[in-house]
Amino acid sequence: MTSASHDLLQTLSVGLALDWIPTLTLVFGGCCSNAVTLEQLTSHYPQSGALVTFSQYVFNSLYALSKLVTFSPLPRLKARRTPFLPLLLQAVLLYTVNFLNNAAFAYHIPMPVHIIFRSGGLVVSMLMGRILMHRRYSTLQTMSVLLVTVGILFTTLSASQSKARTSLVGSTPGTHMSTYATGIAILTVALFFAGFLGIVQDWTNQRYNSDRTHPNGSGAAKDSASLPWQEAMFFHHFLPLPMFLLAKADLSMQFNVLNSSPRIDLVYPVTWSPLSMKISDTSPPPWALSIPSAYVPLLLNTITQVVCISGVQRLASRVTSLTVTLVLAVRKAVSLIISVMLFSSAGRARMDSMDLALMWTGAALVFAGTIGYSIGTGAGRAPKTDKTE
Repeated sequence: MTSASHDLLQTLSVGLALDWIPTLTLVFGGCCSNAVTLEQLTSHYPQSGALVTFSQYVFNSLYALSKLVTFSPLPRLKARRTPFLPLLLQAVLLYTVNFLNNAAFAYHIPMPVHIIFRSGGLVVSMLMGRILMHRRYSTLQTMSVLLVTVGILFTTLSASQSKARTSLVGSTPGTHMSTYATGIAILTVALFFAGFLGIVQDWTNQRYNSDRTHPNGSGAAKDSASLPWQEAMFFHHFLPLPMFLLAKADLSMQFNVLNSSPRIDLVYPVTWSPLSMKISDTSPPPWALSIPSAYVPLLLNTITQVVCISGVQRLASRVTSLTVTLVLAVRKAVSLIISVMLFSSAGRARMDSMDLALMWTGAALVFAGTIGYSIGTGAGRAPKTDKTE
């Protein structure tokens, strides 16, 4: 190999690393941090699902709006690629899915079960695809979905063993099992709504969001139209905001609960003590702000969700949908490990009460089935990344 070829390969490898490191940092850092902050909040305040959903929708709407506004000559939204009614239908379905998923935490669903159970979308997608769209699936896809089904069953049972039934202070075994079963039922309903959402999204993307069907698919006119994911992200989160009026009482109650959490003091400036390896307050502090401690994970959760979505979209623009699916499967596995290994202290009674061997077996089957289904499907359509990963 000549010196010039060696330099060229070295330059390309460095450029590839510089391109992939930020993308994977956004995906793993943003999505895993989002799961961590959600677990931190819901482990202490399991009734905060509606408030979490509302905060995410407001923040995501503002972020996506910044991508859709153009100033030529006056501020206005870029041209829509998709008609209003399909966007509204998807927005209502996505709102329902996210609201139900976050509401399930109030029924004492552990985060590992939550992560794995939501991976069961493949099962519902296949059922709806076969029934409503008359699709055919390969043997590998069918066997993979069976693996996912068995894995979800194992994971669900891992948190419903006899020692889990008495993990709630002051509750009877029958009461806890009824509560847990209600949470699983809510997650199951959310899966079916998510499956129907996927069908609607497939139809919408094929009809309106391909370069073949969109008149602004190339050239300078492309700058006047929004990208499909930016448009979807904004309208899917902005249109359902009035629906939160239906949960006004719950939002008010949950806000009051978080507002009454122990307060922490934010002091500026602070000094760093290298000997004690901690931050020490200046005395007297020139500026201090006291806020409820629950606000911190709530704010971090809304921010990291945007980081997660941006990372997944950036990944999807660089690789095939198969690679995206595999990366997201690994990301979920990392989130699961973090939840079990690091966050058992936040809900140690709940984690210790689970049958971890059964849970890990279920997790392995779910992730193996996900990978097998992706291989059976092959590269093709992009993942539905506007959902909360």
